[in-house]
Parts: sequence; structure tokens; C-alpha cells
Amino acid sequence: MLEKRSLLLAGLWCAATLSLGACSGQDNADKNGRGAPQVGFVVVKVEPVPVTTSLGGRTVAFETSEVRPQVNGLIRRRLFTEGGFVRAGQPLYQIDASLYQAAVDQAAANLASARASAQAADERVRRFAPLAKMQAIAEQDYTDALAAARVARAAVAQNGAALETARITLRYATITAPISGRIGRSLATPGALVSASQASPLAVIQQTDPIYVDMQQSSAELTTLRQALASGGVAAGSTSVRLRLEDGSAYGFAGTVQFSDITVSEATGTVTLRARFPNPQGVLLPGMFVTALFDQAINPRAILVPQAALQRDFDGSAFVYLAGADNKAVRRKVTADRTTGANWVVTDGLKAGERVITQGVGNLKQGAPITPVPANSVQRVGAPAAKTAEKSP
Repeated sequence: MLEKRSLLLAGLWCAATLSLGACSGQDNADKNGRGAPQVGFVVVKVEPVPVTTSLGGRTVAFETSEVRPQVNGLIRRRLFTEGGFVRAGQPLYQIDASLYQAAVDQAAANLASARASAQAADERVRRFAPLAKMQAIAEQDYTDALAAARVARAAVAQNGAALETARITLRYATITAPISGRIGRSLATPGALVSASQASPLAVIQQTDPIYVDMQQSSAELTTLRQALASGGVAAGSTSVRLRLEDGSAYGFAGTVQFSDITVSEATGTVTLRARFPNPQGVLLPGMFVTALFDQAINPRAILVPQAALQRDFDGSAFVYLAGADNKAVRRKVTADRTTGANWVVTDGLKAGERVITQGVGNLKQGAPITPVPANSVQRVGAPAAKTAEKSP
């Protein structure tokens, strides 16, 4: 009995030993047969990259005019369609002009009377002239006639000016559009009494083609940009501006930066930039919120790295893996503060010609052996080797 038990234990021990030996041999074969992992890389280069600035802004009418009365009176008629387009000089309101027409008639009559008096005074001077030469009349009488003629001519001029003033006032009874543009709703109706000194306008006209976009930029960012331009770190960019509308869609026309304000807002610490855009279809309305995108500067020595290659540490710092000259992974910290398209813009940490790993970066470690190939290259997979025929025992 003891012999059978000893034989059974010996058999189990041998089986376990053979099994472990076989597994150990298989693991060693896998470890020895596995080559260095294959990774894809791109060769980076230095190139000029625009420094794109994104600023929020609001649209502002190119020209705005508040329609106000310049005379007192009752509005008789409204002569425009609310919300429509009006041209400069087009009649908008008609004020009762009865009193102003009467003033014109009175001024015209006064002018006619003055002209008649002036004509009589001139005739008197013409008659006194030869008599004064012959000393048939006193010299003082001739002098008085000349003075009266001058006074009469001055009265003609005064009454002529009064007539012109009355005609201008009569024209003000018809309120016209100061500028061309779209007019809003009427704030006064026929029958309303208006005055030249009232505070509220009758309507507002806005010209929206072209249209302005006012953007707000931090004064600190603007100062940094100006210092970079002065030191030569970046070059001046383009003044062309693109817009993104409230729904996220792109506006179809590009604009141009017109000027930068010279005053910093005490409330927000920002500076106002103004751009001008064409608006032939009236898509942009005054007061809309938009996002302006423009290349405020150009970094002449930036390096673009695909976003898949850049990783972040626990402290937020950026790093990439490089394919070293000895085909080993090299971990490198870089400075990348912004993106453009599908790439990170790296401003420090890389040199032109270095191979940045973009594919297979998941399990890389510093100094790990790798097999670098150009990114997106076709990787050939060989057919499995044929098994050697087992020899007969």
C-alpha cells in the first residue's frame, strides 16, 4: 500500500514538473521571439504659423441717424413704410405747414415793399444829382437822398434774408431722411404734436451695408503682442477678419480691421478693435453677438505637431516621444499653448528634423527600444513559418 502511494506521488510530481517546464519554455520563446514595437513618426520642420486671435464682438451700424423735428406742429401724415429702406432726402413726415406758409407770404410781401422803397430812393438820388452840380439845391439835401437810398437797399437785403428764413422753416415742415438706410418703427403717429426741442426721436435710420464689428481685447494681451512685434519674436499679421455667427456658422464675407481704440476701459480692462464688413444681404443686424477670428501676428519659427503625438503630465505640462538615433524612445517636454487645425503649435522643446512619434505612443517609456517607420506607412505582415514535420520515434 505504501509503495502504491509513493509511486502515485512521484507520478504527480513528475507531471507537474514537466508541465511547468513546458510553460516556461513557451514564455521564453514568446519573449525571445517578440521584436521591438513598431511606431509611426513624422519629421517636424520650422514654418511660419499665424497667431490666430478669437475675440467676441457685437455688430454696430455703419451710420445711425435719429429723425427729429426742427419745427413745432401737428403731424399730418407719415410718408414711409416701417422697416423699409429709405434714401437720403426722402420725405418721412408732413407737419401742418399753414403758419409757415403764411410766414413765407408775409416775408415775400415785405421784400416787395422794400424793393419799391429802394427804387423810389434811387430815383430821388438820380434826380438830385444834376441839381446838386448846378447848386440848384442844397448839398445836404443831396446827401440825405444818398443815405436814404442806401438804407432802402439794406432793407431789401434784410427782407430777402427774412424770406429765405421763412422758406427754410417751411421746408422743415416736411421731415426728410438725413441718411440712406433701413428705418425702424415710427415713434409718432399722425395727429401727434411735436416740437423742435423734444428729447425722443420720431424714428431711427441705420445704414447696415457696410457694417462695423466692435471687438474687445485684453490690454495685457495687446501689450504682450506689441512687445513681441517690437522684439522681432513675431511678425505683423493680416488685417483680414473672419466671422462666426451666433449659431456657429461662418459668415460669407471677410472684413478688415479699421483701427484700435487708444483708451482702455476702466471697467473691463479691454481695448476696442473695430472691423468693417460688407453686408449686402442684410445678414448682420446691429447688436448681434459674433465671434471674430483674425491672424493678429505670425510666428516665423513655430513647429506643428499632430495632436495625437502630444500628451499631458499630471501637472499639465506637455511632452512628446521622439524616435532617437539609436531607435529608442526619448521623452521630451515641449511648450504648446494653442492649436491650429489638427496640430499643436510647439514654440519650444523641438528642433527641425527630429522624429516625433505619432502612432503607437500608448505604451512607450523612456529608453524603450522601438522600430520607427514613417507615420501611416503600410506595415507588412509576413505569413507564419511552416512547422517542421515531427520525426517518428
